[in-house]
Parts: sequence; structure tokens; C-alpha cells
Amino acid sequence: MHTTNHDGPDARLVTALAGADAATRLRAALSAGTLGDPHLMEPLIARCAVEPDFFVRDMLTWALCRLPAEITVPRLLAELGSDTTQARSQALHTLSKIGDRSAWPAVSALLHAEHDEVARSAWRAATVLVSPGAEGKLAADMATELGRGDYQVQLSLSRALAALGAAATPILDAAMASPDPHIRAHAQATERLRRNPESGFALSLEFAERVTATGPDA
Repeated sequence: MHTTNHDGPDARLVTALAGADAATRLRAALSAGTLGDPHLMEPLIARCAVEPDFFVRDMLTWALCRLPAEITVPRLLAELGSDTTQARSQALHTLSKIGDRSAWPAVSALLHAEHDEVARSAWRAATVLVSPGAEGKLAADMATELGRGDYQVQLSLSRALAALGAAATPILDAAMASPDPHIRAHAQATERLRRNPESGFALSLEFAERVTATGPDA
């Protein structure tokens, strides 16, 4: 069991967070969350920016969520200005898990981020942190990204729009009338996903693209 240095973070735990073995790092992140020591916030956030393993990153987020929001949220908001793409993306993810709506202005500013991973994280966080009653405005803002990117990017946006429920319907209806066939197809696939979350997005997107390209009788 780790002993906590009240003048700073547990040195052994910090070392383990950067260990060569992913299992070691996972255990260290679990221990950090269990301890809930605010001195570990900086090492945890620093590791989020460089951690290559998905499961370890998720445990790092859990560990940060175990700390007081009054210290983590301001620090994570500062991380949104990092030069490191993963640092920004993981900070957005963690903010969405904490659920503090004071982060909303900073999150909404990244909905159109140039880097796909940052934008995808911002879309997911936005659906959690949006102010009640502002879902329609958020849907309209996010819908300007319809047709963007590859399959994974489009699926992320569709899931985010679908999570807004009925607020997204008029926005998607308008997008389905777009002169751009890529936007029309993406909007149609999104509406299918919104109506039936169990539907296959890939098949819906493929079908919509075929219809918009050749007409409904194809």
C-alpha cells in the first residue's frame, strides 16, 4: 500500500504511472484514484497527455474524477489550451465525466476544432454539459460539421446529435435538404440512428449515400 507524502505526491506512484508496462500503469492509476490525494492531480493530468493505452487513459480519468471538482475543473480547462492534441482531447473527456456545467463555454469553443480527435471529444462532452434548453442551439452548431471526416468522425458526430434527442430533429430535417450530397447522406444516417440506436450506422450511411447519389428509386 502506498504511503502519501503530504508535501507532495507519492513518488513511487508517480514513477509507476510512467512505467514501461501498461498493467503497471493501470494499477498505478487505480491506486491513485483509490487514494484520492489532490497532490496526484498534476501527475495524473500530465500522464493523460501522453498515455498510449485506452484502458489506462480511462483509469486516469476515473482517478481525476475522484478528486475535488473545484481543483480539477480549472486545471482541466487550462489543459484545453495545450499544444498536445491528446491533452486537449483527454481533458474534454474527463470534463464530460465530471459533469460540471461551468466548463460549457470552453467546451463549446472546441466544437469546430481543426483536429478530428479534439472535435470528437468536444461533441461528446457538449451533449453532457449543454445547458438545459440549449440543446437545439447546440444541434444547429454541431450540424454545420455534417459531412466532415471519415467514418469514425461521422459516427461520433451522429451519436452526439442523436443524444440530443428531439431537439436535433428540425436541424437534421433541414440538413437532409442540403444541396451537398455528403451532408444529406450524413444527416439521413444520423436521423436513422436517432430513431433507432440499435441500427447499423455503416449500413444507414451507405444507403443514404446511394440514395442521395442516384435517387430514391435506385
